[in-house]
Amino acid sequence: MKELFNRIALVGIEQEEYDVIKANFSGHIIWHQSIPKIVVKDEVLYMEKANGVGMLPVDKVVYYGIYDNDFDFITGLAIWRGDCYPNAAAMLDCRFKIPCLVKALSLSRFSAPRGFISAGASVNITNDTVAKWGNWHCGENKHRFTGEWESQFTATIEPYYEGEAVRIMMIGDVYWQIKLEGDDWLKSIHPDNAGFMPVDEDLLADTIHIKKTLQMDMIGNDYIVAKDGSKYLLEVNHIPNITRFDEVRETYLSTVIEWIK
Repeated sequence: MKELFNRIALVGIEQEEYDVIKANFSGHIIWHQSIPKIVVKDEVLYMEKANGVGMLPVDKVVYYGIYDNDFDFITGLAIWRGDCYPNAAAMLDCRFKIPCLVKALSLSRFSAPRGFISAGASVNITNDTVAKWGNWHCGENKHRFTGEWESQFTATIEPYYEGEAVRIMMIGDVYWQIKLEGDDWLKSIHPDNAGFMPVDEDLLADTIHIKKTLQMDMIGNDYIVAKDGSKYLLEVNHIPNITRFDEVRETYLSTVIEWIK
């Protein structure tokens, strides 16, 4: 029988969120704001102490963040198969942006064909086009072009769609639609004028289907609603921002606290 450790690990959680979770949990917490070392042995997850030398077993892990070196860590959590929020296997499937997009496009009603270009290859395109590469979001690693372009990175290419950029955000069964903003064609959740808007039921249904099929606990799907009403899935955020809006943050914290208990 597994020993009862009554110990949780919080990885990537910021100070303010840590304080709230700690106030609602009476057991021991290992808290790391960067990726810790772990060992999985005999179906038990051991994690390095936040302070001092050695490792301790943990019952549950709450992970929040995107790090350059987190794929191996998430792999370890998935191998462990213990209690992790969000679901470690789903995070593993969605950590790399392009493979995750391939999965999501096969599920979405609002899928549009993509192109692909290897690092060091050139492509010549007559229409307004966007290339995307890497595994970061927030408008990074994107290039808009027409004509000939040589990519330094392995990238997807897609038509540039003029329209309204929105995000369907879900934590558990709670959802919002957020209008993304920005000073140029790159839109994100961060500008001051980004905010909530009425929910498009078709986009919500599409997001719920993708979330359920990929077994994700939380998701942020970015769409373009074009001027002619056409809708296109742009990308999937497996760890969407939960600190930008108080309402989202409070829902995230209450969900995590309930899950821990």
